Amino acid sequence: MKGLYEQIQEAAAAIRQQWSGKPRFGIILGTGLGGLREEVQAEVVIPYESIPHFPKATAISHAGNLVGGTWQGRTVVLMEGRVHYYEGYPMQQITFPVRVMKALGCEILILTTACGGMNPQWRKGDLMLIEDHINLMGDNPLIGPNDERLGPRFPDMCYAYDRDLLALAERIGLEEQIRLHRGVYVALAGPNLETRAEYRFLRLIGADVVGMSTVPEVIVAVHAGLRVLGIAVITDMCLPDALQPVSVADILATAAQAEKPLRTLIRRVVAEA
Repeated sequence: MKGLYEQIQEAAAAIRQQWSGKPRFGIILGTGLGGLREEVQAEVVIPYESIPHFPKATAISHAGNLVGGTWQGRTVVLMEGRVHYYEGYPMQQITFPVRVMKALGCEILILTTACGGMNPQWRKGDLMLIEDHINLMGDNPLIGPNDERLGPRFPDMCYAYDRDLLALAERIGLEEQIRLHRGVYVALAGPNLETRAEYRFLRLIGADVVGMSTVPEVIVAVHAGLRVLGIAVITDMCLPDALQPVSVADILATAAQAEKPLRTLIRRVVAEA
């Protein structure tokens, strides 16, 4: 059975057979945020299932394609949707695409994610720069034997989210008049949304938003030596004393409304980073 390193090399080789680009940026598009793909001058579009060892996306609104091309004069590789722990995949497979992005040459990983907002001073549709996270998923993609070719045994997470990229994004937000926050993302396994008591607990331990992804990919990105920028779109408010049922349709509609400022922000980050 092939090890993780060999699987990564096989997947990267299969992509290189169809595309010779060497991307500097890897971009992962979260739930309801796939429209950004329209701006990329695609040179290749590869369904996940046709790439060796790639997981297949099954979540709503996730197209499940790897797109290679140019954007803002930069070479990028873009994931039209991610896979989640709740879909039944093991952590190593969820984060496998990040490993492949690194193997293709990426230096910077930009992640977008739809999430629930727990900070009462914020509102639905706002964007939040992730400056730190809490992993409550009950698992970690680095568990198991460590391959030094992929990264160190004990990666330091002190600055998991690149400070220079955070500062750049904040400056762009001010210049473009985008309502932008900094905060803490907490990841749970899902797929159910949380109870009132759970939201109270998550807020108590310091989280501003809650979601079901992103953290495993960031852990692997740090392990691989990638610089990370995480941007969360608050698609619903999770205030326990004013909690209302939420539907997937509402989440997707809010994500669609927030996509314009998100595109502006990422477009300029790619151009200026």
